Amino acid sequence: MQPRNMSMSGVVDLAAVKAANEAKAKAEQARAQRQDAGAETQASPLVIEVTEATFESDVLQRSAEVPIVISFWADQADQSKQLNTVLERLARQYRGRFVLGTAEVYANQSLFQQFGVQGVPAVFAILAGQAMPLFQGAAPEDQIAEVLDQLIAVAEERFGIVGPEVEPGAVAQEAARPAPPRPATPQELALSAAHEALDAGDLGGAIQAYRDVLSDEPANVEAKLGLAQAELLSRVQDADPKAVREAAANAPGDVEAQLAAADLELVGGHVEDSFGRLVDTVRRTVGDERDAVRLRLLELFEVIGPDDPRVAAARTALARVLF
Repeated sequence: MQPRNMSMSGVVDLAAVKAANEAKAKAEQARAQRQDAGAETQASPLVIEVTEATFESDVLQRSAEVPIVISFWADQADQSKQLNTVLERLARQYRGRFVLGTAEVYANQSLFQQFGVQGVPAVFAILAGQAMPLFQGAAPEDQIAEVLDQLIAVAEERFGIVGPEVEPGAVAQEAARPAPPRPATPQELALSAAHEALDAGDLGGAIQAYRDVLSDEPANVEAKLGLAQAELLSRVQDADPKAVREAAANAPGDVEAQLAAADLELVGGHVEDSFGRLVDTVRRTVGDERDAVRLRLLELFEVIGPDDPRVAAARTALARVLF
């Protein structure tokens, strides 16, 4: 995916929501308070974990003193984790000219919605309490560095915000310090309980637990996958494989027989056969029956995963049948 907004176009307009003079005054006030307190200058963390609970203090208030870059990521999105690695390396190379904050989207749904994030990875900047989009998707490191250079220039020119330079030794010390463990959220605990029920063979409990998670977080990818797996295993656990195959072979027009056979094929590792059977069944049916088969096929796509090439091929075949 190519990054969007890499040119930083529109940043000045977004930043001007508050007057530049007000932002400069905040920065000067923050610096004066530190000097009045007589505190020695210490290296601040260059990479922080952003949560809904700490957003006010760690991001909004601190953005009057140093540009904050927030990277929204998800554990299931490898591209977002790879981008975080690049951003963390750049944060240490820039030695305090900006601070990187990483926000896991499923643990911070309110922030995710507040920023209007459409997908991950997505990167925003906060200057003087104001949010602005930087880019979405992966990008070469040199292009990201160009965006950061522009961000730092805008912070200084428009707001008088200059991040304090961190000594190289302090950067190395910060890089070596392990991040403290983050306490699990209620949603993560519920998801963990659902996984444990599935692993223990308590399919009914797992199904209910995954549904409970999805009732609070309808977009939770991990819960969707777990529910699809649990429901599939529940459908086949008491099935007689020989009887199921014979019923499907003897009654090609029997939708329930074809659905049962497709489930059994998928569990047995015959993914293409399962998908092909349901695509053919969609071709032969109409109305509610066709819709039921289509929905089952989409559920099985969830089980295998959207990035699997077999899923992509089956989606293409399904589209040809439907349209």
